[in-house]
Amino acid sequence: MRSVEEQQARVAAAAVAPRPVRVAIAESQGLMCAEEVVTERPMPGFDQAAIDGYAVRSVDVLSVGDGAGEISLPVMGSIEAGARTPSRLQPRQAARVQTGAPMPTLADAVLPLRWTDGGENRVRILRSVRSGAYVRRTGDDVQPGDVAVRAGTIIGPAQVGLLAAVGRDRVLVHPRPRLSVMCVGGELVDVSRTPGTGQVYDVNSYALAAAGRDAGAEVNRVGIISTDPRELRETVEGQVNRNEIVVIAGAVGGAAAESVRTVLSELGEMEVSRIAMHPGSVQGFGQLGRDRVPVFLLPANPVSALVVFEVMVRPLIRLSLGKRQPMRRVVQARTLAPISSVAGRTGYLRGQLMRDQDTGEYLVQALGGAPGASTHLLATLAEANCLVVIPSEVDDVRTGETVDVAFLAQRG
Repeated sequence: MRSVEEQQARVAAAAVAPRPVRVAIAESQGLMCAEEVVTERPMPGFDQAAIDGYAVRSVDVLSVGDGAGEISLPVMGSIEAGARTPSRLQPRQAARVQTGAPMPTLADAVLPLRWTDGGENRVRILRSVRSGAYVRRTGDDVQPGDVAVRAGTIIGPAQVGLLAAVGRDRVLVHPRPRLSVMCVGGELVDVSRTPGTGQVYDVNSYALAAAGRDAGAEVNRVGIISTDPRELRETVEGQVNRNEIVVIAGAVGGAAAESVRTVLSELGEMEVSRIAMHPGSVQGFGQLGRDRVPVFLLPANPVSALVVFEVMVRPLIRLSLGKRQPMRRVVQARTLAPISSVAGRTGYLRGQLMRDQDTGEYLVQALGGAPGASTHLLATLAEANCLVVIPSEVDDVRTGETVDVAFLAQRG
Protein backbone atom coordinates (compact mmCIF):
# COMPACT_ATOMS: atom_id res chain seq x y z
CA MET A 1 0.00 0.00 0.00
CA ARG A 2 1.47 3.33 -1.10
CA SER A 3 1.53 6.30 1.28
CA VAL A 4 -0.39 9.49 0.53
CA GLU A 5 2.86 11.43 0.25
CA GLU A 6 4.30 8.96 -2.28
CA GLN A 7 1.17 9.15 -4.44
CA GLN A 8 1.11 12.96 -4.25
CA ALA A 9 4.75 13.03 -5.37
CA ARG A 10 3.90 10.83 -8.40
CA VAL A 11 1.03 13.14 -9.29
CA ALA A 12 3.06 16.33 -8.80
CA ALA A 13 5.79 14.99 -11.10
CA ALA A 14 3.22 14.91 -13.91
CA ALA A 15 2.27 18.58 -13.55
CA VAL A 16 2.72 20.56 -16.75
CA ALA A 17 1.55 24.15 -16.86
CA PRO A 18 -0.22 25.15 -20.09
CA ARG A 19 1.73 27.51 -22.34
CA PRO A 20 1.23 31.18 -21.44
CA VAL A 21 -1.40 33.01 -23.47
CA ARG A 22 -2.17 36.67 -23.99
CA VAL A 23 -5.62 37.68 -22.74
CA ALA A 24 -7.61 40.87 -22.28
CA ILE A 25 -6.93 42.36 -18.85
CA ALA A 26 -10.64 41.99 -18.02
CA GLU A 27 -10.16 38.21 -18.29
CA SER A 28 -6.86 38.03 -16.39
CA GLN A 29 -8.12 38.23 -12.81
CA GLY A 30 -7.04 35.28 -10.68
CA LEU A 31 -4.38 34.15 -13.15
CA MET A 32 -0.62 34.32 -12.73
CA CYS A 33 1.20 36.95 -14.77
CA ALA A 34 3.73 35.36 -17.15
CA GLU A 35 5.67 38.49 -18.11
CA GLU A 36 7.34 41.53 -16.61
CA VAL A 37 5.00 44.38 -17.50
CA VAL A 38 7.33 47.37 -17.99
CA THR A 39 5.78 50.82 -18.21
CA GLU A 40 6.53 53.00 -21.22
CA ARG A 41 5.07 56.25 -19.94
CA PRO A 42 5.08 58.02 -16.59
CA MET A 43 1.97 57.80 -14.44
CA PRO A 44 0.45 60.28 -14.05
CA GLY A 45 1.55 61.63 -17.39
CA PHE A 46 1.28 65.28 -16.29
CA ASP A 47 1.18 67.36 -13.12
CA GLN A 48 -2.40 67.25 -11.89
CA ALA A 49 -4.54 68.52 -9.03
CA ALA A 50 -5.07 65.93 -6.32
CA ILE A 51 -8.19 67.68 -4.94
CA ASP A 52 -10.74 70.31 -5.89
CA GLY A 53 -9.45 73.79 -5.08
CA TYR A 54 -7.31 76.59 -6.46
CA ALA A 55 -3.97 76.23 -8.21
CA VAL A 56 -1.57 78.86 -6.92
CA ARG A 57 2.09 79.73 -6.61
CA SER A 58 2.91 78.85 -3.01
CA VAL A 59 5.17 81.91 -2.73
CA ASP A 60 2.13 84.15 -3.32
CA VAL A 61 0.33 82.88 -0.21
CA LEU A 62 3.26 82.40 2.21
CA SER A 63 2.40 85.48 4.25
CA VAL A 64 -1.08 84.22 5.24
CA GLY A 65 -1.07 83.59 8.98
CA ASP A 66 2.16 85.57 9.56
CA GLY A 67 0.44 88.71 10.74
CA ALA A 68 -0.08 90.07 7.24
CA GLY A 69 -3.80 89.33 7.34
CA GLU A 70 -5.82 87.61 4.68
CA ILE A 71 -4.84 87.62 1.01
CA SER A 72 -7.16 87.60 -2.01
CA LEU A 73 -6.13 86.70 -5.53
CA PRO A 74 -7.86 87.15 -8.87
CA VAL A 75 -9.14 83.91 -10.40
CA MET A 76 -7.94 83.62 -13.99
CA GLY A 77 -10.40 80.85 -14.89
CA SER A 78 -11.46 77.27 -14.23
CA ILE A 79 -9.64 74.12 -15.36
CA GLU A 80 -11.63 70.89 -15.53
CA ALA A 81 -10.40 67.32 -15.44
CA GLY A 82 -9.63 66.29 -19.01
CA ALA A 83 -8.83 69.82 -20.18
CA ARG A 84 -6.43 69.64 -23.14
CA THR A 85 -5.65 73.34 -23.66
CA PRO A 86 -2.48 74.40 -21.82
CA SER A 87 -2.89 77.27 -19.38
CA ARG A 88 -0.41 79.55 -17.64
CA LEU A 89 -0.69 81.16 -14.25
CA GLN A 90 0.67 84.69 -13.81
CA PRO A 91 2.26 85.80 -10.51
CA ARG A 92 -0.33 86.56 -7.80
CA GLN A 93 -3.11 84.74 -9.66
CA ALA A 94 -5.16 81.63 -8.88
CA ALA A 95 -7.02 79.13 -11.08
CA ARG A 96 -10.00 77.06 -9.99
CA VAL A 97 -9.15 73.35 -10.59
CA GLN A 98 -10.99 70.04 -10.37
CA THR A 99 -9.47 66.83 -9.06
CA GLY A 100 -7.37 65.37 -11.89
CA ALA A 101 -7.16 68.62 -13.83
CA PRO A 102 -3.78 69.52 -15.39
CA MET A 103 -1.91 72.11 -13.37
CA PRO A 104 -1.32 75.46 -15.09
CA THR A 105 2.28 76.44 -15.77
CA LEU A 106 4.00 78.14 -12.77
CA ALA A 107 1.45 76.80 -10.26
CA ASP A 108 3.13 74.52 -7.70
CA ALA A 109 0.35 73.85 -5.16
CA VAL A 110 -3.40 73.48 -4.79
CA LEU A 111 -5.33 75.28 -2.07
CA PRO A 112 -8.21 73.10 -0.81
CA LEU A 113 -11.61 74.74 -1.12
CA ARG A 114 -12.02 74.69 2.66
CA TRP A 115 -9.01 77.03 2.99
CA THR A 116 -10.73 79.68 0.84
CA ASP A 117 -14.03 81.49 0.57
CA GLY A 118 -14.78 79.70 -2.74
CA GLY A 119 -14.87 82.91 -4.75
CA GLU A 120 -15.37 82.79 -8.51
CA ASN A 121 -13.77 86.03 -9.74
CA ARG A 122 -11.57 86.66 -6.74
CA VAL A 123 -10.73 84.17 -4.02
CA ARG A 124 -9.92 84.99 -0.41
CA ILE A 125 -7.09 82.83 1.00
CA LEU A 126 -7.50 81.74 4.62
CA ARG A 127 -4.34 79.59 4.98
CA SER A 128 -0.95 79.29 3.35
CA VAL A 129 0.11 76.18 1.45
CA ARG A 130 3.54 74.64 0.89
CA SER A 131 5.03 73.96 -2.52
CA GLY A 132 3.89 70.62 -3.95
CA ALA A 133 0.88 70.30 -1.64
CA TYR A 134 -2.12 68.48 -3.16
CA VAL A 135 -0.36 68.03 -6.49
CA ARG A 136 0.31 64.67 -8.15
CA ARG A 137 3.58 65.15 -10.01
CA THR A 138 4.41 63.51 -13.34
CA GLY A 139 5.64 59.97 -12.65
CA ASP A 140 4.75 60.01 -8.93
CA ASP A 141 3.21 56.53 -9.26
CA VAL A 142 5.28 54.96 -12.03
CA GLN A 143 8.29 56.06 -14.04
CA PRO A 144 9.12 54.79 -17.55
CA GLY A 145 11.02 51.52 -17.21
CA ASP A 146 9.43 50.62 -13.87
CA VAL A 147 7.91 47.14 -13.57
CA ALA A 148 4.18 47.60 -13.04
CA VAL A 149 3.32 43.90 -12.61
CA ARG A 150 5.98 41.24 -12.07
CA ALA A 151 5.99 37.76 -13.55
CA GLY A 152 4.64 35.31 -10.99
CA THR A 153 2.18 37.81 -9.51
CA ILE A 154 -1.42 36.66 -9.14
CA ILE A 155 -3.48 39.28 -10.94
CA GLY A 156 -6.12 40.80 -8.66
CA PRO A 157 -8.22 43.96 -8.86
CA ALA A 158 -5.25 46.24 -8.06
CA GLN A 159 -3.11 44.63 -10.77
CA VAL A 160 -5.93 44.91 -13.32
CA GLY A 161 -6.24 48.59 -12.45
CA LEU A 162 -2.50 49.13 -12.74
CA LEU A 163 -2.40 47.38 -16.13
CA ALA A 164 -5.14 49.70 -17.33
CA ALA A 165 -3.37 52.72 -15.84
CA VAL A 166 -0.20 52.01 -17.81
CA GLY A 167 -2.14 51.49 -21.03
CA ARG A 168 -2.03 47.71 -21.32
CA ASP A 169 -5.20 46.14 -22.73
CA ARG A 170 -3.74 42.59 -22.86
CA VAL A 171 -1.31 40.67 -20.69
CA LEU A 172 0.55 37.35 -20.90
CA VAL A 173 -0.72 34.91 -18.24
CA HIS A 174 -0.53 31.27 -17.26
CA PRO A 175 -4.01 30.07 -18.32
CA ARG A 176 -6.29 27.86 -16.30
CA PRO A 177 -5.58 24.18 -16.95
CA ARG A 178 -8.41 22.50 -18.83
CA LEU A 179 -10.05 19.75 -16.80
CA SER A 180 -12.45 17.16 -18.20
CA VAL A 181 -14.80 15.38 -15.76
CA MET A 182 -16.78 12.25 -16.66
CA CYS A 183 -18.20 9.23 -14.88
CA VAL A 184 -19.12 5.64 -15.64
CA GLY A 185 -21.78 3.42 -14.13
CA GLY A 186 -24.79 1.56 -15.49
CA GLU A 187 -26.82 2.75 -12.51
CA LEU A 188 -26.38 6.45 -13.29
CA VAL A 189 -28.90 8.85 -14.79
CA ASP A 190 -28.57 12.59 -15.29
CA VAL A 191 -30.39 14.93 -12.91
CA SER A 192 -32.74 15.93 -15.75
CA ARG A 193 -34.28 12.42 -15.69
CA THR A 194 -36.24 10.49 -13.07
CA PRO A 195 -34.27 7.49 -11.80
CA GLY A 196 -35.94 4.10 -12.09
CA THR A 197 -35.49 1.04 -9.91
CA GLY A 198 -31.81 0.47 -9.21
CA GLN A 199 -30.79 3.84 -10.68
CA VAL A 200 -29.26 6.86 -8.95
CA TYR A 201 -28.53 10.42 -10.01
CA ASP A 202 -25.11 11.29 -11.44
CA VAL A 203 -23.69 13.25 -8.52
CA ASN A 204 -20.00 12.93 -9.27
CA SER A 205 -19.72 14.75 -12.57
CA TYR A 206 -21.48 17.80 -11.10
CA ALA A 207 -19.66 17.78 -7.74
CA LEU A 208 -16.22 17.14 -9.21
CA ALA A 209 -16.72 19.76 -11.93
CA ALA A 210 -17.56 22.28 -9.20
CA ALA A 211 -14.47 21.22 -7.24
CA GLY A 212 -12.38 21.74 -10.36
CA ARG A 213 -13.69 25.26 -10.86
CA ASP A 214 -13.09 26.01 -7.19
CA ALA A 215 -9.46 24.92 -7.65
CA GLY A 216 -9.06 27.27 -10.61
CA ALA A 217 -9.45 24.96 -13.61
CA GLU A 218 -11.41 25.55 -16.79
CA VAL A 219 -13.84 22.65 -16.55
CA ASN A 220 -15.62 20.59 -19.19
CA ARG A 221 -18.25 18.37 -17.55
CA VAL A 222 -18.75 15.49 -20.00
CA GLY A 223 -21.14 13.66 -17.65
CA ILE A 224 -22.06 9.97 -18.00
CA ILE A 225 -20.10 8.09 -20.67
CA SER A 226 -20.64 4.71 -22.27
CA THR A 227 -18.56 1.71 -21.19
CA ASP A 228 -18.75 0.18 -24.68
CA PRO A 229 -15.02 -0.30 -25.45
CA ARG A 230 -15.07 1.51 -28.80
CA GLU A 231 -17.17 4.44 -27.61
CA LEU A 232 -15.24 4.68 -24.35
CA ARG A 233 -11.91 4.83 -26.14
CA GLU A 234 -13.12 7.49 -28.56
CA THR A 235 -14.50 9.63 -25.72
CA VAL A 236 -11.48 9.39 -23.46
CA GLU A 237 -9.01 9.85 -26.31
CA GLY A 238 -10.86 12.97 -27.44
CA GLN A 239 -10.82 14.45 -23.94
CA VAL A 240 -7.15 13.59 -23.42
CA ASN A 241 -6.27 15.38 -26.66
CA ARG A 242 -7.95 18.65 -25.63
CA ASN A 243 -7.40 18.85 -21.86
CA GLU A 244 -4.49 19.04 -19.43
CA ILE A 245 -6.19 16.87 -16.76
CA VAL A 246 -8.90 14.20 -17.02
CA VAL A 247 -10.96 12.77 -14.15
CA ILE A 248 -13.14 9.65 -14.48
CA ALA A 249 -15.32 8.74 -11.49
CA GLY A 250 -16.64 5.23 -10.91
CA ALA A 251 -13.70 3.61 -12.68
CA VAL A 252 -12.29 1.69 -9.70
CA GLY A 253 -13.90 -1.43 -8.25
CA GLY A 254 -16.22 -3.90 -9.97
CA ALA A 255 -16.34 -5.61 -13.37
CA ALA A 256 -17.30 -2.42 -15.24
CA ALA A 257 -14.29 -0.62 -13.83
CA GLU A 258 -12.04 -3.48 -14.92
CA SER A 259 -13.21 -3.11 -18.52
CA VAL A 260 -12.64 0.65 -18.33
CA ARG A 261 -9.07 0.13 -17.17
CA THR A 262 -8.46 -2.35 -20.01
CA VAL A 263 -9.47 0.26 -22.57
CA LEU A 264 -7.43 3.02 -20.89
CA SER A 265 -4.31 0.84 -20.86
CA GLU A 266 -4.39 0.99 -24.66
CA LEU A 267 -3.90 4.76 -24.48
CA GLY A 268 -0.96 4.84 -22.09
CA GLU A 269 0.16 4.05 -18.57
CA MET A 270 -2.59 3.54 -15.98
CA GLU A 271 -2.23 2.10 -12.51
CA VAL A 272 -4.95 1.36 -9.97
CA SER A 273 -3.56 0.94 -6.48
CA ARG A 274 -4.39 1.16 -2.81
CA ILE A 275 -3.32 4.36 -1.13
CA ALA A 276 -2.98 4.54 2.65
CA MET A 277 -5.85 7.00 3.11
CA HIS A 278 -9.54 6.90 3.85
CA PRO A 279 -12.02 7.43 2.44
CA GLY A 280 -10.95 6.74 -1.16
CA SER A 281 -8.22 4.17 -0.63
CA VAL A 282 -8.62 2.54 -4.06
CA GLN A 283 -7.84 5.00 -6.83
CA GLY A 284 -6.10 5.16 -10.19
CA PHE A 285 -3.59 7.47 -11.80
CA GLY A 286 -1.77 7.41 -15.10
CA GLN A 287 -0.66 9.44 -18.10
CA LEU A 288 -2.44 8.86 -21.39
CA GLY A 289 -2.12 10.00 -24.98
CA ARG A 290 0.77 11.43 -26.93
CA ASP A 291 1.17 14.28 -24.45
CA ARG A 292 1.03 11.98 -21.40
CA VAL A 293 -1.95 13.81 -19.91
CA PRO A 294 -2.59 13.07 -16.20
CA VAL A 295 -5.73 10.95 -15.82
CA PHE A 296 -7.34 10.11 -12.47
CA LEU A 297 -9.70 7.23 -11.73
CA LEU A 298 -11.86 8.03 -8.69
CA PRO A 299 -14.28 5.96 -6.61
CA ALA A 300 -18.00 5.92 -7.38
CA ASN A 301 -18.97 7.09 -3.91
CA PRO A 302 -19.33 10.89 -4.05
CA VAL A 303 -17.74 11.56 -0.65
CA SER A 304 -14.75 9.34 -1.46
CA ALA A 305 -14.45 10.90 -4.91
CA LEU A 306 -14.47 14.44 -3.51
CA VAL A 307 -11.88 13.59 -0.86
CA VAL A 308 -9.56 11.98 -3.42
CA PHE A 309 -10.04 15.02 -5.66
CA GLU A 310 -9.14 17.32 -2.76
CA VAL A 311 -6.02 15.36 -1.78
CA MET A 312 -4.71 14.38 -5.22
CA VAL A 313 -6.30 16.33 -8.09
CA ARG A 314 -6.61 19.80 -6.59
CA PRO A 315 -2.87 20.15 -5.83
CA LEU A 316 -2.09 19.22 -9.45
CA ILE A 317 -4.46 21.95 -10.71
CA ARG A 318 -2.80 24.48 -8.41
CA LEU A 319 0.66 23.46 -9.59
CA SER A 320 -0.47 23.77 -13.21
CA LEU A 321 -1.65 27.30 -12.42
CA GLY A 322 1.88 28.09 -11.26
CA LYS A 323 1.02 28.28 -7.56
CA ARG A 324 4.06 27.95 -5.33
CA GLN A 325 1.99 26.45 -2.51
CA PRO A 326 -0.58 24.04 -3.97
CA MET A 327 -1.87 22.66 -0.66
CA ARG A 328 -4.62 24.05 1.54
CA ARG A 329 -3.73 26.06 4.61
CA VAL A 330 -3.40 23.80 7.66
CA VAL A 331 -3.92 24.85 11.28
CA GLN A 332 -3.99 22.97 14.53
CA ALA A 333 -7.29 22.68 16.38
CA ARG A 334 -8.54 21.09 19.58
CA THR A 335 -11.19 18.40 19.14
CA LEU A 336 -14.62 18.83 20.71
CA ALA A 337 -15.53 15.13 20.54
CA PRO A 338 -13.80 11.76 20.02
CA ILE A 339 -12.74 10.85 16.47
CA SER A 340 -12.27 7.36 15.04
CA SER A 341 -9.94 6.71 12.13
CA VAL A 342 -8.66 3.64 10.28
CA ALA A 343 -5.35 2.32 11.56
CA GLY A 344 -2.61 2.35 8.94
CA ARG A 345 -4.33 4.98 6.75
CA THR A 346 -4.30 8.78 6.84
CA GLY A 347 -7.83 9.92 7.57
CA TYR A 348 -9.44 12.91 5.85
CA LEU A 349 -12.61 13.49 7.83
CA ARG A 350 -15.02 16.34 7.27
CA GLY A 351 -15.47 18.77 10.10
CA GLN A 352 -16.63 22.18 11.26
CA LEU A 353 -13.84 24.52 12.32
CA MET A 354 -14.57 27.22 14.89
CA ARG A 355 -12.54 29.71 16.89
CA ASP A 356 -12.81 30.53 20.57
CA GLN A 357 -13.60 34.25 20.78
CA ASP A 358 -11.77 34.66 24.09
CA THR A 359 -8.57 32.70 23.45
CA GLY A 360 -8.38 32.68 19.65
CA GLU A 361 -7.86 28.89 19.78
CA TYR A 362 -9.16 26.81 16.89
CA LEU A 363 -11.76 24.18 17.78
CA VAL A 364 -13.01 21.42 15.51
CA GLN A 365 -16.07 19.19 15.51
CA ALA A 366 -15.69 16.13 13.30
CA LEU A 367 -18.80 15.40 11.26
CA GLY A 368 -17.92 11.96 10.00
CA GLY A 369 -15.39 10.60 12.42
CA ALA A 370 -17.31 9.82 15.56
CA PRO A 371 -17.02 6.18 16.66
CA GLY A 372 -19.37 4.07 14.54
CA ALA A 373 -20.23 6.90 12.11
CA SER A 374 -20.35 6.44 8.34
CA THR A 375 -17.68 8.08 6.21
CA HIS A 376 -19.92 8.23 3.13
CA LEU A 377 -22.59 10.80 3.99
CA LEU A 378 -22.64 13.54 1.35
CA ALA A 379 -24.94 15.76 3.44
CA THR A 380 -22.36 16.10 6.19
CA LEU A 381 -19.64 16.90 3.66
CA ALA A 382 -21.79 19.82 2.49
CA GLU A 383 -21.84 21.12 6.08
CA ALA A 384 -18.06 20.88 6.44
CA ASN A 385 -15.69 23.83 6.22
CA CYS A 386 -12.54 21.77 6.82
CA LEU A 387 -10.96 18.36 6.61
CA VAL A 388 -9.57 16.87 9.82
CA VAL A 389 -6.33 15.07 8.97
CA ILE A 390 -5.62 12.04 11.18
CA PRO A 391 -2.13 10.47 10.85
CA SER A 392 -1.94 6.86 9.70
CA GLU A 393 -0.53 5.68 13.01
CA VAL A 394 -3.53 7.03 14.95
CA ASP A 395 -6.91 5.26 15.09
CA ASP A 396 -8.58 7.09 17.98
CA VAL A 397 -8.45 10.76 18.96
CA ARG A 398 -9.79 11.76 22.36
CA THR A 399 -11.75 14.91 23.16
CA GLY A 400 -9.40 17.84 23.72
CA GLU A 401 -6.49 16.48 21.70
CA THR A 402 -4.89 18.59 18.96
CA VAL A 403 -5.23 17.62 15.29
CA ASP A 404 -4.25 19.12 11.93
CA VAL A 405 -7.11 20.74 10.04
CA ALA A 406 -7.10 21.81 6.38
CA PHE A 407 -9.31 24.79 5.48
CA LEU A 408 -11.83 24.22 2.70
CA ALA A 409 -13.17 27.07 0.57
CA GLN A 410 -15.18 29.61 2.51
CA ARG A 411 -18.88 29.80 1.79
CA GLY A 412 -19.93 33.37 1.11
